[in-house]
Amino acid sequence: LGVPVSHIKEQIAPMLEGFEFKTQKVFKSHLAATDIDVVVTEDQGTSRNYTDIRAMIENAPLSDAVRKNSMAAFEKIARAEAGIHGKDIETVHFHEIGGVDSIVDIVGSFIALEYLGITRVFASDVPLGSGFVECSHGKIPVPVPATIAILKDIPVTSSDAQTEIVTPTGAAIIATLGESFGPMPRMQVRQVGYGAGKR
Repeated sequence: LGVPVSHIKEQIAPMLEGFEFKTQKVFKSHLAATDIDVVVTEDQGTSRNYTDIRAMIENAPLSDAVRKNSMAAFEKIARAEAGIHGKDIETVHFHEIGGVDSIVDIVGSFIALEYLGITRVFASDVPLGSGFVECSHGKIPVPVPATIAILKDIPVTSSDAQTEIVTPTGAAIIATLGESFGPMPRMQVRQVGYGAGKR
């Protein structure tokens, strides 16, 4: 859609080191798309707790809107994980979510939206996958418990996907931004962009 990857990197770099972006044009079902990978260049460990991540965001030179949305998304994840594991919100550890790539995904999404001047987000009902996925806790059902906890009170629907298509990261982003969920409202399309995805 026109967000320079260098802009996202510059905004995140003061709060988080050890990552690079790798972008390339690819074709998915004959559609040209942009594939973006967050490549972790330094293994800083993936187990951070909510307090650690909150401090990183609070102390980063981010805009107020990006900081507010990032804090809200991570709080949603922390509350979900704390409830699932019977832990205190301040000390609950994020495993996959605490990794460099997940932090970049969440904060970077809000930086990109701000760059594009997007102030309102509308979404479909959230389609969920099925089956099982392997994670740090072992084999768990899809949607994973954190995803479904984050999406509480948000309209969801089934899909024919036999895999995880909404992660806790994605759920937290849309739960933070979504103004409403359902059919597409009347709008005028100005720009179209295709992300490649990994599945």
